[in-house]
Amino acid sequence: MALTAQGQMVIRITEGAEKRMPLAVVPFGSTDGQGAPENLDEIIRNNLTMSGDFELLAPQRMLSLPSSGDDIHFRDWRVLGQQFVLVGEVDYRPDDDRYVLSYELFDVSQQKRILGSRASAAPSELRSLAHHVSDRIYKTITGIPGIFSTRLAFVTRTREEGDVVYQLQVSDVDGKRAQVLLRSSEPILSPDWSPDRRELTYVSFEGGRPGVYRQVIKSGERRRLTSFEGLNSAPAWSPDGDSLLVTLSKDGSAEVYRLPLDTLEPERLTHHSSINTEASWSPDGERFAFTSDRSGNPQVYIKDLDGGRAQRLTFEGSYNARPRFGPDGEEIFFLHRREGRYYLGAVELESGDERVFSASEMDEAPAISPNGRLAIYVTQARNGRNALELTTVDGNARFTLPVRHPGIRDPAWSPLN
Repeated sequence: MALTAQGQMVIRITEGAEKRMPLAVVPFGSTDGQGAPENLDEIIRNNLTMSGDFELLAPQRMLSLPSSGDDIHFRDWRVLGQQFVLVGEVDYRPDDDRYVLSYELFDVSQQKRILGSRASAAPSELRSLAHHVSDRIYKTITGIPGIFSTRLAFVTRTREEGDVVYQLQVSDVDGKRAQVLLRSSEPILSPDWSPDRRELTYVSFEGGRPGVYRQVIKSGERRRLTSFEGLNSAPAWSPDGDSLLVTLSKDGSAEVYRLPLDTLEPERLTHHSSINTEASWSPDGERFAFTSDRSGNPQVYIKDLDGGRAQRLTFEGSYNARPRFGPDGEEIFFLHRREGRYYLGAVELESGDERVFSASEMDEAPAISPNGRLAIYVTQARNGRNALELTTVDGNARFTLPVRHPGIRDPAWSPLN
């Protein structure tokens, strides 16, 4: 099943559509007739669809268009099979140039209001307001934090007048409001967010050799953290924000190191003649997962930060790489290759059970949403241009974001607010 939602978001439901909860976001009314420059109900509708947990009712199918709870006829929504209804009004305040959104969420079967609030925003902040309301709706219904106010970082590669240009960009989670943080004629790789979302680390090949950099998003202030001979790659910020995991080959083979940000004196964490790279922290900061080919081909391993032996986690297939912990620390996601194609894989730490989501064919490793419900990755669209695509981690639904670029790569998901 496929449909194109307004706002150029392509939504593809691959299976399990019957599991999604029916929800109606009624077009918002206005008492003063002053339309907002952003369509807030449309943004909320797209957000909740993108979560994979809701079946959104198209406005043209609605029997009525109430803007407050007093105007709702619950029978209309029961006839349409709706479980939840969101209504609201947007009004403009010219005295301080702000828009006020009053909204209410109702459980149809109980005929009960389960969420209601008022919030205001300047014209430039309306998309942020819609993302905030989407987060509140999602948390109210599912009990799980929403990810609509989070941000993405990614790298693009283009040609301008015959020269290759790399750009580090950040955007809203729906791909909108993208901004360029860095332009370079040399490759940029592996962006990663700080826990407070104020900074990014990444790898840049400025000067012809790789180095790990740290950059403040708001000011653009940046600093080179490593400049060792050989590899300087795969930075990953610790949960407490005090250090990074990086891959260095300064001592010979590629190894995982901990890099304290106060001293910048690397501490070696792996000791093996094979390649050890692509490390990620556990949410509690006590362990890390990484890729190693010590068994003869790339597989996922886990190791305690304070020592001990590395434990192999993946055994299915000859290529499993770039591990990423889920937010609860109970599962690790990774890139799995099968018959020349790449898919999203996962392994449960307690049981050791592995699974692969065949619905999530991708061109490179995924990033996991901070609530553990979605993965984002790069895939090649039919027109040859790369796209950012989302999949639910159960593999039931996929969504292509309105970000298409011939050289997009390395998406990274910010933490929650």
